[in-house]
Amino acid sequence: MARRYKAGKILQSQFAELLATLAKSEHVNALRGIQRGVERETLRITEQGKLAATPHPKGLGAALKHPLITTDYAETLMEFITPVASDINVTLEQLADIHKVTYQELGDELLWPLSMPCFVGSADDIVIAQYGKSNTGRMKTLYRKGLTYRYGGGMQIIAGVHFNFSLSDEFLALLAEHENKTFNQDFISTKYFHLIRNYKRVCWIIPYLFGASPAICKSFLQHTEDNIEFSSMGKGTVYRPYGTSLRMSDLGYTNKEQADLKITYNTLEEYVGGLRRAITKESTRFSKIGVKVDGEYRQLNNNILQIENEFYSAIRPKRVARSGETPTQALERGGVEYIEVRALDVNPFSPVGITAEQIRFLDLLLIYCAISPSKEMSWDEQVIADKNFNRVVMDGRNPRLTLNDNNYERPISDWLEDIFADLQQIAKVMDGANHSSDYSNTVAQQYRCVLNPELTLSGQFLSHLLENQIDNSEFGMTLARQYKQQLTGKPLAYFSEAEFERLRDASLTAQADLEAQDANSSFDDFLQEYFRRAACQSPDC
Repeated sequence: MARRYKAGKILQSQFAELLATLAKSEHVNALRGIQRGVERETLRITEQGKLAATPHPKGLGAALKHPLITTDYAETLMEFITPVASDINVTLEQLADIHKVTYQELGDELLWPLSMPCFVGSADDIVIAQYGKSNTGRMKTLYRKGLTYRYGGGMQIIAGVHFNFSLSDEFLALLAEHENKTFNQDFISTKYFHLIRNYKRVCWIIPYLFGASPAICKSFLQHTEDNIEFSSMGKGTVYRPYGTSLRMSDLGYTNKEQADLKITYNTLEEYVGGLRRAITKESTRFSKIGVKVDGEYRQLNNNILQIENEFYSAIRPKRVARSGETPTQALERGGVEYIEVRALDVNPFSPVGITAEQIRFLDLLLIYCAISPSKEMSWDEQVIADKNFNRVVMDGRNPRLTLNDNNYERPISDWLEDIFADLQQIAKVMDGANHSSDYSNTVAQQYRCVLNPELTLSGQFLSHLLENQIDNSEFGMTLARQYKQQLTGKPLAYFSEAEFERLRDASLTAQADLEAQDANSSFDDFLQEYFRRAACQSPDC
């Protein structure tokens, strides 16, 4: 223990030095320049609490081409995407406006406010997302069909929130100067992988605080293969007494064969190489499905990953891809541009699925990951980090829970205390730059959840069910109706009605043009050429 303490003091000294540099008044813009975006998923449901059987509303435009309103894996699973912004309030205004416009086109339908789905009957009720007749649209639908064959339909309708985050160039330049490194794209990519490794080590804190799926509808279990021990309540709800995020458990979307690839996050080249192996290495398990059977496609291919987006991870390094590029080709061309945090449940206590306080906490956590020392992470260390994450997902509110910290079983409360002490220091610096106390207030508010785990989102969620003797569906339906009433008919705060009309019309035109362009082309040839190019470092190969 003495050696661990000494190392910790040295690292704390480096951390404090860097914070002192960032706190200087001339570096205010470095801290204010964080760029963010939110992607919120939500199911369309009927007034009876079942999956909507209707197609994506045409009044919202074409899901294939709309930049703000699209669908995810299932036709009923909507995805709302905010543009990049540096102001948290702007991001939330954008997200609320997207919800408002969507409600106008839903008729009697509602938006399900929970991560785990409502009542699920037959798998036939889950309709794969449809994107039209173009080759690109058909490929997107076929990819989802492959997911259904591979993992079953249940995982298609689990909803989450993705948080996109990038540090300002000024911030990254300060880090380069502090480390006596040249500030260039190689440094930026290296620093984002530095952040990702630290995130992997401590990302269990996200389901601890913000996990909001400790209970699920029993009907969902018929669509899964995992044998998790549950308690029961009411007519149709099962739960884990100390659970936080069943969405992130093996009930959700996982690909166990991916573990064999041992994809790590030490360098851009290492990560890209691992993903490229995954999209070119044949899977014994998925080969049994067949690719084209009796003239009909079942999946894009029989590889471990059909495409890179199938890779399951709680965080991804990203760059906006150019036309024709795959995600890895974009990374190889331009390096890492931002990161995508994928461990957030939908917040059921927010009408838009996420709050300003959550965003501020994520800012602090990701800055912490960027400026704390981050040694390389072996595959074995990554496995330990993943096991810690799973322990918190299943039993995070258990006061006796321990996590593996450098092969030492450490009480989760003790580790949380250390992290919050550092986050409090970062919050003071962020507040100084923004002339507010918002970040410090966020840390103080979330620290209450360290002292009492029942104040976490999962604790509040489960307490509400047990105290009111209601099941998951009743709670979800009450919130769904409440949020629809709250947002329907309210004036837009950021966008205009005309802007949404323009985006709708442009998306419909773009899809029609693409379908006309592909009318006489071969889908087989399109797929063959796509995967030929995907196996190369450049789409022009």
